Amino acid sequence: MTSGKDKTTVGRLKSRPQFLAVRAGESRKGPLFLLEVLDRKDLDGDARVGFTVTKKHGNAVERNRMRRRLKEAVRLSAGFAMKPGHDYVIVARRDLLHAPFDTLTRALCDRIENKPKQKRPSAGSRKP
Repeated sequence: MTSGKDKTTVGRLKSRPQFLAVRAGESRKGPLFLLEVLDRKDLDGDARVGFTVTKKHGNAVERNRMRRRLKEAVRLSAGFAMKPGHDYVIVARRDLLHAPFDTLTRALCDRIENKPKQKRPSAGSRKP
C-alpha cells in the first residue's frame, strides 16, 4: 500500500458544464472514437476524462458495453499518456463495439499522444 497519489491518476468529468467546456478545445477524429482535448493551463491538476456514448449507437446494453471498454482501456494503458492539467472527452462510435481490445487501446494511446496535423488550405483559396 502506498500513501500518496500515483502519477497516473486520472480524474473524472461528471457534470454537463465540464463536458461542454471541453468542446471548446481541439478534436481528434478517428474510426473508433472522437477525442476532444482541452488544456486547462493547470500544471498541478490531474488529467480528467469523460465518456460519451449517444443513443444512436444501440440499446442500453450495447452503449454500456462500449463505455466499459473505453473505461478499461483508459485504466490499463491510456492513463499513462494523459497530460496533467488536461481534460479529455471520448465520444464512442459504433465500430468500437466490435473492434479488438488491443486495437482500441493502441488507437487511444496514439490519439492522446499525437496532435492532429494542420490542414493546408486548398490551392484555389490563396489570393494572388
